Amino acid sequence: MNPISSEESKIPVPRHLAVIMDGNGRWAKQRGQLRVFGHKEGTKATKRLVKSCGKLGIEFLTIYVFSSENWQRPSFEVNTLMRLLVEKLKDEIDELDQENVRLRALGDLSRLPTSTRQELEWGMSKTSTNTGLQLMLALSYGGRQEIVDATRSLAEKVSRGLIKPEEINESVFSSHLYLPDVPDPELLIRTGGDMRISNYLLWQIAYTELYVTPTLWPDFDETELLKALESFGHRQRRFGKVL
Repeated sequence: MNPISSEESKIPVPRHLAVIMDGNGRWAKQRGQLRVFGHKEGTKATKRLVKSCGKLGIEFLTIYVFSSENWQRPSFEVNTLMRLLVEKLKDEIDELDQENVRLRALGDLSRLPTSTRQELEWGMSKTSTNTGLQLMLALSYGGRQEIVDATRSLAEKVSRGLIKPEEINESVFSSHLYLPDVPDPELLIRTGGDMRISNYLLWQIAYTELYVTPTLWPDFDETELLKALESFGHRQRRFGKVL
């Protein structure tokens, strides 16, 4: 991978980039391979993305690793994905730590296999004091469930008299999401060409710019990222107002 040039580095970048990494299965099928082969190849694209975001100065990167709906996939594929996650955490965490990347996660982590959850917790602990790129893994994650969980937490506080219903506003609600200190993403990239959100960060992407590319995730590289960022740089973000 060629380093980002000085001209490319002038492209406006979002503070927070969210990515739906789609197309691993189709990439494998095109090559006559099992879907898990595409997932393994996709981890290389993920590593490229993390490195590029670090070089560009992006502060937050959230990637959709495994959705709450993905538990419905065949057990062989699910088990392979969980094992692959453990392997990559073991292989990559030292390098992430050296590059000052902080690893975090959001989702219903209680559903993860014990070995996967322990490895994830170890990685997050090891990098917890790093001050560079914050890499958020959306694992066993669903946007609707996050909203339900936030609502349940607020309802409990109301029932205990800790907060009044009339005191609940958007800011208070946001403070009960999984990672309340993380700003909303300015740009969401989806690979694979499908034009849908797939239950991803539903509250946070209210005014996020969307960029969909037909490129399948294993083929997503720095050139594709720069195309997305260039498109983002030409957007007018009005937030419902007139500029």
